[in-house]
Amino acid sequence: MRNAVISGTGSYVPKRLLKNDYFNELLGEDVDTWLRENLTIKQRYWCDDDESTIDLCEQAALKALESAGIRADELDQIIISTDTPEYISPATASVLQYRLGATGAGTFDLNTACAGFVTAIDTASKYIIADEQYQNILVIGAYAMSKYLNKTDKKTVTLFADGAGAVILSAEENTDSGFLNAHQFTQGQYHDWMGIYAGGTGCPVNHNVVESGKHQLQFVKKFPKELNPSMWTEMSQRMAKEAGIDVTAVTKFFMTQININSIYEMLDNLGLEKDKAKYIMHKYGYTGSAAIPMALDESFRNGEIKKGDVIFMIGSGGGLSFAGAAFRL
Repeated sequence: MRNAVISGTGSYVPKRLLKNDYFNELLGEDVDTWLRENLTIKQRYWCDDDESTIDLCEQAALKALESAGIRADELDQIIISTDTPEYISPATASVLQYRLGATGAGTFDLNTACAGFVTAIDTASKYIIADEQYQNILVIGAYAMSKYLNKTDKKTVTLFADGAGAVILSAEENTDSGFLNAHQFTQGQYHDWMGIYAGGTGCPVNHNVVESGKHQLQFVKKFPKELNPSMWTEMSQRMAKEAGIDVTAVTKFFMTQININSIYEMLDNLGLEKDKAKYIMHKYGYTGSAAIPMALDESFRNGEIKKGDVIFMIGSGGGLSFAGAAFRL
């Protein structure tokens, strides 16, 4: 039976390092203590003025291609999940296809905010399983949210950061490895609670929009704090059941990393130790749709996961969108 397996990974962050004390000075108060004690965040990376989402994608993609041992012209599809695209139109993936020289690849972007990478890897897996023309698909989660931050808004400016993570999915026949199952859910009643609400047709950018700051990221309301832990718990249990395993058999969880305490609560709900999840927010801040593939790449490079292990990837983001995917490596 044909399946989609993870054959390569890569990640990239820009060179501009910002430690918490930068924001103490920027905001004129001590935010470092709260960030470290409540979220574990110590630093993050932001794009310079001449860097953008496509630059992050290109570097992560090159590393993933090297890891998989394939050339760009062997890619059949490129999918980029981002809510900070290079342009409104055309798709960022088409720019990347040109930069990489991936002459045989189709391209598209998708946007389910910070659940985007898991949504994209679910989509790519099903392309490979269903259609023999797809042998290698590049999937990227990319985030350059620093470009959309109000530098005086302490609710957002200290949390969000930039980066990209990439995975190559390849087709294999008669294998026990690869895609196990995936699920997507949305609670659309929360669509207007957090987001970038200007720049589309609902609110085109004009002088008044820019002057009021509506073109930047906005936290309009606080999400119910129990939403992520409860949804992640249910999704984990469902994926484990469909994979025919107990949740304790999962080697590592790769999660949306905006609030470490939500991850802890999910693990408590499942009766699992805290080290069952991979954490990177202490050194990268919150990198949105890039967080999960960045953490996955680091785990591969550090030897924390190996062939035969079962991993769960669970993302959630504005919308409010949820996506989970299970793989056997």
